[in-house]
Amino acid sequence: MKLATFIADGEERLGVVDTDHDQVLDARSAYHRAEGRELPALASMQALIDAGPDALALLADVAGGAGDADRRPLATTRLAAPLPRPRQIRDFLLFEKHVLNCLAEEARLTGNERPVPPAWYDFPTYYRGNPSTVIGHETDIQRPAYTGMLDFELEMGCIIGRTGKDISTDDALDHVFGFTIFNDVSARDMQMRMSPVGMGPCKGKDFDTSNVLGPWIVTRDEVGDPYDLRMSARVNGEEWGSGSSGEMQFSWSEVIAFISQSETLHPGEVLGSGTVGTGCGLEQGRFLEDGDVIELEIERVGTLRNKVT
Repeated sequence: MKLATFIADGEERLGVVDTDHDQVLDARSAYHRAEGRELPALASMQALIDAGPDALALLADVAGGAGDADRRPLATTRLAAPLPRPRQIRDFLLFEKHVLNCLAEEARLTGNERPVPPAWYDFPTYYRGNPSTVIGHETDIQRPAYTGMLDFELEMGCIIGRTGKDISTDDALDHVFGFTIFNDVSARDMQMRMSPVGMGPCKGKDFDTSNVLGPWIVTRDEVGDPYDLRMSARVNGEEWGSGSSGEMQFSWSEVIAFISQSETLHPGEVLGSGTVGTGCGLEQGRFLEDGDVIELEIERVGTLRNKVT
């Protein structure tokens, strides 16, 4: 299934998206119509993820039996981020081509040449993002006043669906709820100035509207093989870059096993893959202008669209 959070009557509601018919089903309303009562698991995306596989199977039954009364046109439905307030965001750096391209461009811009750190090949490294800055599909990205080098990043987002600790690689994918598109918006000039301190990108990535998720979450069974998906980025209709999810240095199973060492993962956490090679402007020495429209597309997931203001 494709699962969205949409806005109706000023509140966030859980929806099931039918892209074949360009419709969104109001899950809570459809269940109430069928059963005459509310179901807490359908109150929000987080509630659904927390409720586990049985709730997801029940929702599939509800969607299969629902009539037109609780369906609305997708084109006129305002989508929020599918998971508006993730429990946590970890953003990884899993594509070697992106790393090499960015280091080369950084050297050109700053004169500071750096090799890929050897540890990058040993561990799936990451930093933690700010869940309070998340926005969704068709919501404007607000340029920070302090940057002249605003950039997008085309990433795959993995949503954790089950609690776990010390998870094995064999069991790791059983802890995945689904996948979405993640745009890790970056202020590159500030990032290059602050990262050498060793405390992370700081204000290079930490500002309102800097984490974009959407347009929906596609459940793991519908995505199929997560390592065989074409990824492409367009700005104002022009393709700036493309690649494949199969180019990841570490698999999602390896990532989940690594971060769950002596640490409990919780449903509703988001893991970002890092940028696919050529999936950002920095790799090409190009940056975003006010009014630019960014479209990030991942095969079998969808297209995430936002405008810079």
